[in-house]
Amino acid sequence: MSDYERVPPVPYDPELLVGMEMMRQVFEPMPLRADTIVASREHVDRIIGTDLAPMAGDAPVRIEEVSIPGPSHDDPEIVLTIVRPKDPVHGASGLYAIHGGGMVLGNRFMAAGALIPLVLEFGAVGVSVEYRLAPENPWPSGVEDCYAGLVWFSAHAADLGVDAERILVMGSSAGGGLSAAVSLLARERGGPKLVGQLLDAPMIDDRNTSVSTRQYDLIGVWDRNNNDTGWKALLGEDAGTDRVHWSAAPNRMEDLSDLPPAFIEVGAAEVFRVEAVEYASRIWAAGGQAELHVWSGAHHGFSGFSPEAIVSRAANDARMSWLRRILA
Repeated sequence: MSDYERVPPVPYDPELLVGMEMMRQVFEPMPLRADTIVASREHVDRIIGTDLAPMAGDAPVRIEEVSIPGPSHDDPEIVLTIVRPKDPVHGASGLYAIHGGGMVLGNRFMAAGALIPLVLEFGAVGVSVEYRLAPENPWPSGVEDCYAGLVWFSAHAADLGVDAERILVMGSSAGGGLSAAVSLLARERGGPKLVGQLLDAPMIDDRNTSVSTRQYDLIGVWDRNNNDTGWKALLGEDAGTDRVHWSAAPNRMEDLSDLPPAFIEVGAAEVFRVEAVEYASRIWAAGGQAELHVWSGAHHGFSGFSPEAIVSRAANDARMSWLRRILA
């Protein structure tokens, strides 16, 4: 992926450099290429773990797992992790979380762990979905799993103490892209109704040719080459062509009208900057609601790995402010 003209990168915020190296060790122990996906996945799973209880600690939450039918009778069951307060609130908000990992890595516990403080803050019920990963399960397996989980959550909202009119979908990186895709599917298929979509550095454009992708070619975390690996694993030879469907790469959707309010955030110093800005701009152009934050000097995943940095605190505050307004 180094054939294109190099573009000088946006400099990183020095306060984020230690955290960026930590993130590299956790998620990129080796360059992500077709022949390293399995080894990288096993490494990430070891780091993340497969038990939410240690992440919850003494937090007053209840954690349970359910298995639900897959998108069709030929598909495997989908496992959901449900996090809710020990003292539930009737008519609570619902938070539907989709984990990241470039469409090829990660598990539901990545997103479920982030749900715990939000469940406590808002008295909400959180659900994290285990979707099928590429390349073993190419498009549309993963996005259809995510949509099926959302449909189940909405259908069982009353049983979980959730107001079905107040479900929000959220995710980071690939999870942000899948959240955008699920929001589009919900519109196209007539539901479920969503109160908002939180898209953190979303992976939404398979073409991988923007200025920001060229700025971070062999530079930083989740660089242009890793991005290329993820998209080709998901789409095969169709990646980058006109054959790609918008439910795989939401930036391919021409009509962005009538979508739930969006919160879109991205670092200025990462591959997803251009596509995130474009997506927000196109929502506005369609008369929709979007709040966009582009954080100066910030790499992919910065706020989670350098939470005490000034820019991270600003990003976390902005995200919580939007959630309070949407879920009020």
